[in-house]
Amino acid sequence: MKYINASDVLPEELIKEVQKYAAGKLLYIPSGEEKKGWGETSGYRTQLKKRNQMIRNKYAHGLTVSELADEYYLSLDSIKKIIYSKHNDAQLTYSPTIESAVSYANTGMLEEWIQCYLLLTCQASRNVQELIKEDDLNFGVVQFPLRLIQYEEFDSVENVASESDDTSMSPPLLIQYREGKFHCMMHKGLLASLKERKTNAYPSIIVLKENAEYKRFMKHFGNVFIFVNKV
Repeated sequence: MKYINASDVLPEELIKEVQKYAAGKLLYIPSGEEKKGWGETSGYRTQLKKRNQMIRNKYAHGLTVSELADEYYLSLDSIKKIIYSKHNDAQLTYSPTIESAVSYANTGMLEEWIQCYLLLTCQASRNVQELIKEDDLNFGVVQFPLRLIQYEEFDSVENVASESDDTSMSPPLLIQYREGKFHCMMHKGLLASLKERKTNAYPSIIVLKENAEYKRFMKHFGNVFIFVNKV
């Protein structure tokens, strides 16, 4: 059997992980019952794809190569390769719009869109970021009937109605499903503006905090909402 250098076929991050357990040793990696690309079975490739997309998004919104290298524990060269690669796994462009959110949702990266929205657009405080965590379950983007949202007083920070009639340039609403009820999490001014226009439904992302809430939601609403596939 011909041996090859692992650095010629494996990504740098994976090599570093292998070196922790078998540095300098000869390893045999079985092909398995079916030939699959590296990382397809474990989901590692998908995680890399999502991570790399986040790196490109953050770089496009002002973070430096050095800052990204520190955040993701990668070398400067690795960050540059991710940013400038001509063969990116996902040609997604982030923007705080419904169209962008739908594009991310269609590729299974809705969670990454939400993170970009909170960090890059809203520049959300830690308290706001705590509202939506990485282990939350997200359902959407869907046409959500605004009448289902619980009425709440609008605070001074969020009470800024949108002056534009072009809702495609606005973000989707972030709706939390909690104890059988729906609550608007951010941009309640936009919600107020939509209700003033007597808008019946608006593209929204539904955030579910616990598996129990997810089961209750799916039982009562799982087949009710219509997904937004394009804008």
